[in-house]
Amino acid sequence: MVRRSFDAARRHIRHAGGLTLRRLGLLVDGQPNGLGHDRALLGGSLRGSVLVHFANPPRALYQLRQWYRPLEELHRAHGVTVVTRDSRAAAAIRAESSLPVITIAYHSTLDDLLSRSHVQLVLYVNFFSENFEMLRFSSMQHAALWHGDSDKSVSVSNQVKAFDVNLVPGQAAIDRLAAHLPGFDAESRCVIVGRPQVVGALAHARAPGDRIRVLYAPTWEGGHPSADYGSLESHGAGIVSSLLTSPRIALTYRPHPFSGLRRASFGTADADLRALVKAAASRDRTAGHRVSLGGSLGDDFASADLLITDISSVATDWLATGRPLLVTTPSSPSTVVASTRLLETVPRLPVSALVGLCELVIREVEEDPSAAARASLAEYYLHSTDPAESMARFLAECSRLIALNTHLHPTSKKAHDGGH
Repeated sequence: MVRRSFDAARRHIRHAGGLTLRRLGLLVDGQPNGLGHDRALLGGSLRGSVLVHFANPPRALYQLRQWYRPLEELHRAHGVTVVTRDSRAAAAIRAESSLPVITIAYHSTLDDLLSRSHVQLVLYVNFFSENFEMLRFSSMQHAALWHGDSDKSVSVSNQVKAFDVNLVPGQAAIDRLAAHLPGFDAESRCVIVGRPQVVGALAHARAPGDRIRVLYAPTWEGGHPSADYGSLESHGAGIVSSLLTSPRIALTYRPHPFSGLRRASFGTADADLRALVKAAASRDRTAGHRVSLGGSLGDDFASADLLITDISSVATDWLATGRPLLVTTPSSPSTVVASTRLLETVPRLPVSALVGLCELVIREVEEDPSAAARASLAEYYLHSTDPAESMARFLAECSRLIALNTHLHPTSKKAHDGGH
């Protein structure tokens, strides 16, 4: 009895301390603050048929932001509520979109809300561990949207098996999963919807005499050594320093929001590159060098003539532009690099090739020798470069899943989960 009382007291102190840290904003970076409005939400219900579960802190909002427009269209058709576990993320979503947002701290509150709601479909933009609390509810369809498709090793994950369906951009994702997850029926558990987020990127024309606009958008260091695709430490200084010396090139540097999350040295490298670009922009304000922070990736795509990036979903999405692309070669021996159609088609950029980078960039833009091959890649990875077609496919699949769940669970308002 004494032991149980001691354990209960210890849990209470730990919870109280955690709550204090959350309120003071002193949580470790990457942790949701869990400051919800649970008391006010109890006894209520959610409007609409769709719930988007986003449990991450604000640093991961780039994963959801790209889905704002498709989700707003879906909200008009079926009603969407975004459920967060972080009040800071919720505030940002409210400010940036028209989507209804609530913040929940306790799973019991979510259980209470869903018992009186008619949610038929739950959407997820990542594989964050907190999602698996939501996946417990068995009376609704669970669909993974992903936040981009890439040739990274982490794109082949057993976590896809947790969802009823995965809404993927193109055939490349299905082929990748089928090849590397033999216990997963990729053809039946994946539906191609394209990338409705890729908007505005096709409308671009460089006037004669204009500088070539290069977008350098590296990925982060990855969550583990085999996914260390980021080029900040190995290539970053060489790429930026070289491009800033050319009077024919204007550089946009777009850092990944997670840079430095696992390795502090990546954060230092990012800060150094930002300083280099800002200094060059100050020296020559007509050159057009800039650091892009927080804005739309689509806007950066629309203004760029060539992209330099790492093995990432940025490379895949760029295919919709039809413009030249250079993909860095990872320098870490622990990084897993697959043989893929994209990596076999576009020019690769090892550290050893940085000496002649400016000449390579100019040649790729002016001659573009791999243009035809990239056109077929766009269809394979993205299905269509027409945003309207992708939007229609996305909305149609969500409607199908809602109708399917309504048929499978006509009384889903009752017995809405699989028990504790």
